[in-house]
Amino acid sequence: MTNSYILIIDDDEAVRKSIGLFLKMNGFKPILAPHPKEAYPLLSEFKFSCVLLDMNFKVETTGDEGLAALKKIKKTNSNLPVILFTGWGSMQLAIEGMKLGASDFINKPWDNDHLLKCIKDAVAVEKNKLKAQPTEKSPTRKKLEDQYNISNIIGQDPKLLQVLETVGRVAKTNAPILIMGESGTGKELIAEAAHNNSPRNDNEFVKVNLGGISQSLFESEMFGHKKGSFTGAYTDREGRFAVADQGSIFLDEMGELDLSSQVKLLRVLQERKFEPLGSSKTQTADFRVISATNKTLPELVKEGKFREDLFFRINLITVVLPPLRERKGDIPLLAQHFLDQLETSYGITGKTFAPDTLKWLQKQPLKGNIRELKNWVESSVLMSMSDVLQVSDFENNPTNIHAFQNDEIKEEIVPNGMTLEEMEILMIRKALDENRYKIAPSAKQLGISRNALYRKIEKYEITDAQD
Repeated sequence: MTNSYILIIDDDEAVRKSIGLFLKMNGFKPILAPHPKEAYPLLSEFKFSCVLLDMNFKVETTGDEGLAALKKIKKTNSNLPVILFTGWGSMQLAIEGMKLGASDFINKPWDNDHLLKCIKDAVAVEKNKLKAQPTEKSPTRKKLEDQYNISNIIGQDPKLLQVLETVGRVAKTNAPILIMGESGTGKELIAEAAHNNSPRNDNEFVKVNLGGISQSLFESEMFGHKKGSFTGAYTDREGRFAVADQGSIFLDEMGELDLSSQVKLLRVLQERKFEPLGSSKTQTADFRVISATNKTLPELVKEGKFREDLFFRINLITVVLPPLRERKGDIPLLAQHFLDQLETSYGITGKTFAPDTLKWLQKQPLKGNIRELKNWVESSVLMSMSDVLQVSDFENNPTNIHAFQNDEIKEEIVPNGMTLEEMEILMIRKALDENRYKIAPSAKQLGISRNALYRKIEKYEITDAQD
């Protein structure tokens, strides 16, 4: 990456020279231009690895000139990373720049270490995108296993292998990754694979379930707190971001985060700085962010439930996990894997699947995906008296019978003309009733976190629920 040409476009001579000297000291070859007009001819003269572009070149501070220059640069050099740079930044300006293809957005005055990291990340990500250009057929499982550590992920469906290739390829960068997919598709395993295949794999992989953190505890959990900062703070506590320093932090259930907490999270992701509760001292941390959600975040952005600037901050690399119904060929592999695990965890040996059973499993809706299949296999194995698991062992399993009703029966349960909200209330009441109004098993049946269920119970004023 060193000896790479970096184009710096800024009308402030002191800024140009200062950044140019700093980048030169770090092994880059800076080329300076006071205005986009002077910069355009340089784009064809040099093979640049990155552009640092100021947003304003007149008295006005709208950023329109910078956006126009960004459009022109990306039109002729679509693969060239461009980092926007301004002393008059706003979130809306950052969003517009990201939409037009900018790699990042940095405010003046800048931090040299952060600037250097942003440039290196942008260059690394673009190099890996170029490597990803399809030059051959879909990768094979063996080829990926030779390149990456993916032994804990079961499956050989082409859609899954494509995801694994993307994750393995971008793992070596610090680019934020957003993993999208239905509940139970294995998002946490994919996040862990990204960490295990990165240069940070010797450091912490911190898992955070954002759906399980209330708004009042968000700062304490994520940033830490000092002794005596609030009632019950009997000792100092290190926050999740501090623990993830030099490692990776996995932010699960991103779509459940309230707007107030989104603002606080955005600042940390932008600046890598935070203050523990009760402390006036700012801490810094170097972490790789991997997010996951079973929600459609672009839709939440349109509805005003998720900040657009945060969305662009976390989804530089987006991978979408296919549901199990779209990779049915992997169901027998997964079922056998779960059966093998039971030998270790419960000492159960000699159990096998009848061939018809595996074929039958492939035809089931499995709307809970891998998690649902795992629970079904394990409970059926534990309850079966036979060494050969038949279809009847699964069909007659009372712990799963409600989860696997056919679509015909489910349609009869929902009255005609019911609103989405009324359907949700009905499903919650049904789950609570079937689980004797216990929160934990009801939330598990519904496929949501306990905190999410608490919020819905409060919203719909449902009584009798127990912790």
